[in-house]
Amino acid sequence: INLIILPRHRLLLSNLSLGLQAEKRSTATLAYSLSFLLAAMSKRKVREVKEEPASLGPAVKDGEVVFGTAHIFASFNDTFIHVTDLSGRETLVRITGGMKVKADRDESSPYAAMLAAQDVAQRCKELGINALHIKLRATGGNKTKTPGPGAQSALRALARSGMKIGRIGKAFFPLLLNFLNKVKFSFCFDFMLVPFSTEDVTPIPTDSTRRKGGRRGRRL
Repeated sequence: INLIILPRHRLLLSNLSLGLQAEKRSTATLAYSLSFLLAAMSKRKVREVKEEPASLGPAVKDGEVVFGTAHIFASFNDTFIHVTDLSGRETLVRITGGMKVKADRDESSPYAAMLAAQDVAQRCKELGINALHIKLRATGGNKTKTPGPGAQSALRALARSGMKIGRIGKAFFPLLLNFLNKVKFSFCFDFMLVPFSTEDVTPIPTDSTRRKGGRRGRRL
C-alpha cells in the first residue's frame, strides 16, 4: 500500500513522536523520583511512640480525701444529681432519675433517685473523688420550696455507696460521731449523716412574679 504523506501530515507525525518521547522521559523521571523517595524513607528512622498509662482525676495519696460538690435538684417531676469540682465550673458526672426508668411517672421516684446516686458514686470513685459536699435544692421561686420525693433517697444512696459526706453543720456532731465509731455504733448514725451535712440552696425570692394558676376560693 502506497501512502501519500503530505507536508502537513508529516508535521503532525513529528509532533506526535516528540510528545511520546517527552511522555517516556517524564514517566522515567517520575519512577526515578519515586524510587529515590522510597529509599530515603527506608533509611529514615521512625520514632517509637511511648505508651504511658492514662489516669483520670487528680493524683491521690492513700487515705487522702478528695472533695467534689454534688448539686441535687429534686422536683416532683425528676431528680438531678450533678457532681462538679469545688469551683462548680467543671462537670464530673450528671445523671437523672429519668435516665434510669422507662415510665414518665417514675422519674421522680425514690427508686430512680437511688439508682442514679449509685451510678454517680461509682463514676466519682473512678475519677478519684471519694467525698462530696451536698447542695440540695427544690424548684423554688414562686413554686414549691419543698424538695421532691427523690431527695432523701439520693442522699442516703450516696452515703451508703462509700462516699464521705462533708459540710457538717453542727459543731458537736463530729465529736459524737468519732466517739460512736470507737464504740462500734456508727452504723446507727448513717441516717443522721444526711440532715446535718446538706446545704439547702433553694432559690427564695424576695419578691416574685404572679404564680401560675387562677385564684381559688372567695374573692375579697
